[in-house]
Amino acid sequence: MAEPKDYYQVLGVSRTASEKDIKQAYRRLVRQYHPDLNPNDKRAEEKFKEIQEAYEVLSDPEKRSLYDRFGHHWKSLWQAKQAGMNVEDIGWMPPTGEAPPWDFTSFGEDLFSSFADLLSGLTGRATTRQRTRTTSQPKRGADVTVPITIDLEEVAKGSTRKIVVTLEEPCSSCSGMGGRETICPVCNGSGVVNQRRGLISLGSPCHRCRGEGKLLESRCSSCGGSGKVSVNRTVEVVIPKGVREGTKLRLQGQGPAGINGGSRGDLYLQVEIKPHPFFERKDDDLYLEVPVTFPEAALGAEITVPTLEGTVRVVVPSGSQSGQLLRLSQMGLPKIGGGRGDLYLRLKVVVPKELTARERQLIQQLAQERFENPRARLWLPKRDGRQSSGTHS
Repeated sequence: MAEPKDYYQVLGVSRTASEKDIKQAYRRLVRQYHPDLNPNDKRAEEKFKEIQEAYEVLSDPEKRSLYDRFGHHWKSLWQAKQAGMNVEDIGWMPPTGEAPPWDFTSFGEDLFSSFADLLSGLTGRATTRQRTRTTSQPKRGADVTVPITIDLEEVAKGSTRKIVVTLEEPCSSCSGMGGRETICPVCNGSGVVNQRRGLISLGSPCHRCRGEGKLLESRCSSCGGSGKVSVNRTVEVVIPKGVREGTKLRLQGQGPAGINGGSRGDLYLQVEIKPHPFFERKDDDLYLEVPVTFPEAALGAEITVPTLEGTVRVVVPSGSQSGQLLRLSQMGLPKIGGGRGDLYLRLKVVVPKELTARERQLIQQLAQERFENPRARLWLPKRDGRQSSGTHS
């Protein structure tokens, strides 16, 4: 295996060279060894690659610092640092060529653990140090979402409700442990089985305890070994006016209890609104179908209609058509930011199905008095010159 090159020698600068000196040396050498200026010259091509590698390290203050301290082992330490490992506590070592080959054991077991932590972060495996950090620290309870069903009247007026929710809590009988525990004999409680691969010690989860470090001697009779029990809790929630379907109402600290004394999680109540038998909601507006008689539609009338806050009197204009909308301003649902939506009345002209002899006679007289044909426009020529036949093809 070829001996690693000294980056300073590659660029022809001293170890105390400034960034400006390094950049000038790099530009000079690039012009000299660039492959475009040295076609079919393998030696120039290899030299150019060395120059690029040296400049990549020495032009970066952090990489250069690691290189100055650890020589050509800088790359491993750089990857460790990028993965979150603290490499600042590792002792200084002269660059390659001025000391014996790298010896990890000179730094003790902490360095092995650090590398094991790094590798576990890349592979998803747990290590002894990681278990010590995570299991001893308080852990916040999980956030949970449960549905809450309300009616349209609550949307209009708002309300305060007390509801019962079922949450998974740590079992009080076994403190969430699932039963009486004993230390795993395979990993001695670490949860990790270490295997040395050359200079680095790799850790994998213990197959006996599945990385927990402990085994259950006996299961808790209260939770059956799960460590959790279902608990009913009563919570109070304020339902704001104008709330919409799907909105999540957050109750901070009302969720499941944490582990090792950690705080409770949050409880989210996701709003579901029951369909109303009469009103249809569109955003903050309401729609109501209102039946009217033929005389009321033709002659006009004053009628009573319901709202979510009581009844109101409404004037139906004479000549109203079936399907026509009458708008009642500011009589819809409250808006979250203030104001209210509108209430729209959709008129539906109701034609009687059964007529008395007198009614039939009067309607026939009315038909003889009026000669209008509401379908006449169906036979008018269209703008493109074609004439509608009025029949289905």
